[in-house]
Amino acid sequence: MSKAISKSPWVVHFNCNSCNGCDIEFLACLTPTYDVERFGVLHVGNPKHADVLVVTGSVNLRNRHVLKNVYDQMPDPKVVVAMGICPATGGIFADCYNVVGGVGSVIPVDVHVPGCPPRPEAMIDGIIEAVGILEKKRAGLAVDPPLLPVKTVKGPAPAPAPQEASEKN
Repeated sequence: MSKAISKSPWVVHFNCNSCNGCDIEFLACLTPTYDVERFGVLHVGNPKHADVLVVTGSVNLRNRHVLKNVYDQMPDPKVVVAMGICPATGGIFADCYNVVGGVGSVIPVDVHVPGCPPRPEAMIDGIIEAVGILEKKRAGLAVDPPLLPVKTVKGPAPAPAPQEASEKN
């Protein structure tokens, strides 16, 4: 971040039916090894005190109303971070009968952190990006909606053409 932030961002975490991989990595961000608090970020348990909502897991039919309720309890301006591929798209649970998809189908998302699970360094980068967006929202500036992370898979390299025996000599 290029300049100091006006207020330390407080983060609340909401688990939407995840496998707990992202949750464990998120908790690693709070340990002295990664120490996200050095940026002024404080983890709180009450959404009424939070500026940033970190969501892990895919949204299902039972928790979508709870997620919306947690989001509505947060004071404005607020920022939502979708931590991992499950809150972005539903991830490996997307085809399950009760999964409605990613967090963006219920509440607006400001930052997507790709990975399954994302590394703590990527999570910290996502939270710092969210802090920048929060500062823009506090200043009344427009914020562009995020793009979903897209994983491109390249096929195997084409095999070299067989050479004629006469070409080898």
